[in-house]
Amino acid sequence: MAQFLAKRDEFAAGQGLPAAVAHSPGASRQWVSDELTQSARTVADRSREAGEAWLQLVWQRSLLVVWGAFAALALGQIVTAMGAGWTGARTSGLLAAFVVCSLLSCAARLHRSRGGLLAPLIGEDNRLSTSRAVATAWVLVVVFSALVLALQLAWASSAADRDALIEGLGLARGAGMLSVLALVCAIAVVVRRVVAVRVVGQRLQKIRADRPRLADLLCDDSGRGSFADVQYALVSSVAAVFALVRLARRPDQLPDLPWGLALLVAVSAATYFAGKYVEGGRPIVLSVVRAREAGDLDAPIRTGDDIEIRGAGFVPPGAGTPDRLARMVVRIGVVHVHVPLIPVPGGFANPTDTTLTLPVPVDVEPGRVNVQVVTASGMESNRVLIEVTD
Repeated sequence: MAQFLAKRDEFAAGQGLPAAVAHSPGASRQWVSDELTQSARTVADRSREAGEAWLQLVWQRSLLVVWGAFAALALGQIVTAMGAGWTGARTSGLLAAFVVCSLLSCAARLHRSRGGLLAPLIGEDNRLSTSRAVATAWVLVVVFSALVLALQLAWASSAADRDALIEGLGLARGAGMLSVLALVCAIAVVVRRVVAVRVVGQRLQKIRADRPRLADLLCDDSGRGSFADVQYALVSSVAAVFALVRLARRPDQLPDLPWGLALLVAVSAATYFAGKYVEGGRPIVLSVVRAREAGDLDAPIRTGDDIEIRGAGFVPPGAGTPDRLARMVVRIGVVHVHVPLIPVPGGFANPTDTTLTLPVPVDVEPGRVNVQVVTASGMESNRVLIEVTD
């Protein structure tokens, strides 16, 4: 990657051009674009290979996190038991945590080629899904709580204790937490369906990531912080922590999550769903004009001239890497023109999300022709009619 960036900045400064194309601005631009495209594809191939290798290694790290959490719980139980004394509820909590950690370890080993415990959290775009992560967290909270009560019930000696534990599993106690669990699981399923339908219906552009990252839980596809994702993860985390604290205080019943906190989670989930439903959109071509350099005369569009396509949505979120920028195509009539990469120090001047600059090939027949943009995601824009003269 460092070599590619150095080459890009070198071309941006006008260095490294062969003498055969240096005399022609159009030829030099095309040569630079082809060189950068080939280098970008090589970098992308290596990045994808590194992503696959990372998935095979990260499952062991996920086990360290799981058993590290178990060790922290055991240490906390020992420290707090010094003053209050050891109880059967503490033993049940440790055994329940051990069972959950063992099951997670088995699942991680079975899916070690797909990232271990990250496998169920990875979406079809190879990014970590916020909705799946939140739903998984609540499933673990509910399973752990039920196991704590089940283990206490297993060795309860008196009928009164058994009746109290069974009453603690009643719907009146856990209605709030179970409602939240049902809601977040439904959001995880519905959001996946909504995204798939919008992609197929060409209302949302999706670019596959090289590998999942933890930042995906709080960011959009372009890597910018997402309000919908952040607030959903934050509110759900606070509610889950509250549920675990209630379980620690009353280990003989399911955590009675207050309806006010459950409603807060519902509002957060609705905000997250609305954000996912309205995000994205199709690329739109607003106008096509002849690109004019300083000192050029005003004239109609002719073959060989540069045109500037103005619009929005040409670079989908996550498609800002050079190899994906190089995949952008403009259809002029029946001719497919790859948008050239124009380097500048620190980035690219072309293509951008709102403007594309490219030459009109000599293969374009004079007359009225349609111009249409095909983005890196494969989505096509609307058609705009232009007049090409001799």
